[in-house]
Amino acid sequence: KIMAVKDHPALALWEGPDEVIWNFTAFSGLAKSAGVKREDWWNQRPNAVAYSAEKASVIMPNIREAVKMVRDLDDKDRQFWINEARHTDPVYVRDYLDDIDIIGCDDYPVRRSAAPENIARMGGTTKRWMQLGQGKPVYMVLQSFSWTELDKNSKDAPFYPSFEQSRFMAYDVIARGAKGVMYWGSHYLKSEAFRTSLYALTKEISTLQPFLVVSDEPGVRTELIEGDDKPFMGVKVAARRVGREWLIILVNEDNQRHMGCEVQGLEALNGYDLVQLYGDEKVNVINGEFLTRMPALAVKVFSTSKKWECDIEEGRDFKNE
Repeated sequence: KIMAVKDHPALALWEGPDEVIWNFTAFSGLAKSAGVKREDWWNQRPNAVAYSAEKASVIMPNIREAVKMVRDLDDKDRQFWINEARHTDPVYVRDYLDDIDIIGCDDYPVRRSAAPENIARMGGTTKRWMQLGQGKPVYMVLQSFSWTELDKNSKDAPFYPSFEQSRFMAYDVIARGAKGVMYWGSHYLKSEAFRTSLYALTKEISTLQPFLVVSDEPGVRTELIEGDDKPFMGVKVAARRVGREWLIILVNEDNQRHMGCEVQGLEALNGYDLVQLYGDEKVNVINGEFLTRMPALAVKVFSTSKKWECDIEEGRDFKNE
């Protein structure tokens, strides 16, 4: 199979077995197949620890051998990525980390029964995998389906992420340092309206591609002007520069508004006006700072030019179905 596809023009990288470690540690199906319940793994009970060790003794050497074989057969030196589940065991991940180029996980937080603020966990998930990866690029796989569509016996109506939720999740993982954004599940979805909303979002992101392949500008940070000491996740920021053009991404991970969010460390932009992409706000950078208001679970993207907006509007008003 490797030889059959290795010269295909659409092949960008190699992916290993999906959620491989999750499937012999915390996978719910192990209760039936191996008598290992998920709580056995989370509580590190002897039966779960022994089962995972037995499976790892075979699987982990096979992964390393398989990666080497793929690299030997691929004369284009493509990178190798393994995708895991959100809470996959970090100890076993480190066992194959030196053999691959890219890590990351999938996370699908939107359900009808879930709290709206669940989408804000994407940032913390990205942070976890960046810590685990020890400097390797992190690819995040986002939601392009309704959970009801994965269950053939479900009688519940589909419930898809709204455009605003999808947009939040994409910018949240980018602001937290993800180097790749992918989507899974679109082969299940039945809503053309939701599919159109994803097209609008991916077009928006692809228009910003020059900014997404460069490093963050150092020293740019946010500070909240608040009158109390409540615990906050805060507003995350990513600042990117391409030539004389700038992009500032702000993501409020809190399910509450912040009426004073100060963006600092922008001395290179003193005197510049920044415009909000897909919005009407304009801010002026003075003394290396500007101030803006952030609604709950909101995204704002500022730039030096409106030319970074894409021309697709259809789908941007999609609400949960």
